[in-house]
Amino acid sequence: MSERDSRLRVREAHAADFDSVWPIFHEVVAAGDTYSYDPDTTREEAFAHWMEKPRQTFVVEDGGQILGTYYIKTNHDGGGRHVCNCGFMVSAAARGRGLAKLMCEHAQAVAIELDYQAMQFNFVVASNTGAVRLWQKLSFEIVGTLPKAFNHPEIGYVDAYVMYKWLSER
Repeated sequence: MSERDSRLRVREAHAADFDSVWPIFHEVVAAGDTYSYDPDTTREEAFAHWMEKPRQTFVVEDGGQILGTYYIKTNHDGGGRHVCNCGFMVSAAARGRGLAKLMCEHAQAVAIELDYQAMQFNFVVASNTGAVRLWQKLSFEIVGTLPKAFNHPEIGYVDAYVMYKWLSER
């Protein structure tokens, strides 16, 4: 992180933050190239998915301006409840500042605090090479490939990866 970005802060999101989260969510989802949400997802649907369903939601801000967001939730119940899942979004204007890395490192610390043993990303679009590269740099492994599972709006059917990292020392 550069000196200019030393003001970045990750904190838990509140319902009122959604006024700033919604434009980021809408921008990312409308592009249709990294998430499998319907590009026509309404604000109300987005609020439910991003703010209500997860176990916790966080924002990253710079001087009070929200630039990115992530959620953490249990990936599966029962015997799989020790594995969490996260989703990350950064506004286009703030990309390249290390926010995704900051949020993922924060998410791993939160996961351990919440007693998760592992983190799994269920559907990383293979053409999202920046994300794939970052997750691998942060020691996530591609443990599965879903052939042609994502219909990219410009390049057609591309693979999606399942990426996984064991977090626990136990």
